[in-house]
Amino acid sequence: MSNKVVGMALAIAFFSFGAHAETVTARVGVIPVIGAAPLFVAEKEGWLREGGLELQTTLFESGPNIVQAAVSGNIDIYVAGVAPAAAGRAKGIDLRVVAALAVDENVLVGGSKLKSFFKKGVAPAAAFKAFRAANGRPAKIATQPPGSVPAANLQYWLREATHTDPADVEIVSIGIDATQQALLANAVDAATVREPTLTIVQQRNPEIVLLAGGSELFPGQPGTVAAVSKDFLEKHPQQVQALVKGLVRAVEELQKNPDRAAPHVEAALSKGIVDSATIRKSLSSPAVHFVVDPRTITESTKALLAYQVTLGAVDKAPSVEGFFDSSFFEKTKIEKAPKK
Repeated sequence: MSNKVVGMALAIAFFSFGAHAETVTARVGVIPVIGAAPLFVAEKEGWLREGGLELQTTLFESGPNIVQAAVSGNIDIYVAGVAPAAAGRAKGIDLRVVAALAVDENVLVGGSKLKSFFKKGVAPAAAFKAFRAANGRPAKIATQPPGSVPAANLQYWLREATHTDPADVEIVSIGIDATQQALLANAVDAATVREPTLTIVQQRNPEIVLLAGGSELFPGQPGTVAAVSKDFLEKHPQQVQALVKGLVRAVEELQKNPDRAAPHVEAALSKGIVDSATIRKSLSSPAVHFVVDPRTITESTKALLAYQVTLGAVDKAPSVEGFFDSSFFEKTKIEKAPKK
């Protein structure tokens, strides 16, 4: 074997070893909703691995639960609603939003007992009041725990948008899975849901209807984001760049070729419980709007955080100074731009 061939072989071995050595495993906390789909697609397609990033994923019921895990230093990447991540900064959890994944995700649906009161021309506040008068109790509405994005969206809609009398509704704070079960069992009259729950409950019970869309619940409603701990970001900027690049590719795939993306989302979210057709339908839902650029949700996030103060979820709105880091997204767009 010539010296040249030996040298090439050694070089290949060296670079192969180096690439392997640079692979970093990130501990990811994610809530099982369609808004997190870009992450699942990017991982299953192998795009994150190409950039030296492996994921160790744990599913959580809500964003606040992920933040609580982050308090113990067990989370590197947070994929859930933006508000809990921002609120976590008051607890010393320095998360940086490097990508927005979805907006207008949370919608309000109602079951058969409530929907008959929501007639054309009848204001929601009047509908809830009529329901209470007819049933002798307030309407039960399920949402995620206080401090979560769904809870804030619901309260904004009830208080600010519709001016519903608090006596006419009863808020039930439970997790995502429990909300779905309660809605299907008629244990609650309405609920804030996201996909794929929206598609699932309407397929199983066609009597469940949409009462208010995402932008109605909260104007410019910010939703699921990908946030990285400051420590992980500073130690592994190349892997964070790989994450954002993979998310950009994934959103494009979800928008252009959802049939190919659906099995990846199904594998991550349903574990065989929900079929591909249901996942595919949920990806085309009016409650799904994928985005990546974190700058698109900066102002609406400020508004949401300010409203969290009104709700008493936090004492004061956490500063967003340094919270959003669009540099990784901007670099990805520059890399994709055609060369002149």
